[in-house]
Amino acid sequence: MKEPDGAEADERMSIPYSGGELELFAEANIWRAYWQGQVTGFIGKRVLEVGAGLGSVVRSLPALAVERWVALEPDPAMADRLLSLSRSGIIPPYCEPRLGTTASLGPAEQFDTVLYVDVLEHIEDDRAELMRATRHLARNGTLIVLAPAHQWLYTPFDAAIGHFRRYELAGLLDLGPPDLSVARARYLDTVGLLASLANRLLLKQSAPTPAQIRVWDQVMVRVSRWLDPAVRFRLGKSVLVVWRNA
Repeated sequence: MKEPDGAEADERMSIPYSGGELELFAEANIWRAYWQGQVTGFIGKRVLEVGAGLGSVVRSLPALAVERWVALEPDPAMADRLLSLSRSGIIPPYCEPRLGTTASLGPAEQFDTVLYVDVLEHIEDDRAELMRATRHLARNGTLIVLAPAHQWLYTPFDAAIGHFRRYELAGLLDLGPPDLSVARARYLDTVGLLASLANRLLLKQSAPTPAQIRVWDQVMVRVSRWLDPAVRFRLGKSVLVVWRNA
């Protein structure tokens, strides 16, 4: 696959993004702790986070044995905010905020983990994106993707915040680069799925309110943490896949 050059590379290096949902979900701490517990054992010492936003992921994983965390953010305004957080000491000192995309990485840069948290659905050519990211994955490294599940749940809210799609587990697995093996693949948040289905059929609400986010996080996610293993992670509002580079 040919890499972009010249003006095309400059264009892909920075991508404006409203980021409205980042503020809306910023206080979903129970959900964040839940999904992070599913991937903590797969995160290595050198991490590339694609679409780091406001740094909520790196800020909530301070106990990991991370030596370097490149927080790659394509939106200039958000990257500036991330840099301010770094200078003020709010994010860990090993975190390196950087404006750009995977297309702007140096060819020799290698990472033990490449992480996409609710980001891949914002990228039109998701297959090419994962292939490009894999070139920067070290031997035995992991590629981790967390994304919204089920295209039949796609709403105007998804469109408004720049989602090209939602994912079925089989479809996300199909995107995996051929040289990688699957280490973990599952749905998360059974109760959230049922709530989203009820909203689609009954309430038909275009976007969640802050109060609804609090109820989902503090009540529904707590129940999902118990229910998801009981249904063997076959249902959920989010989908998680971890690949390993053998």
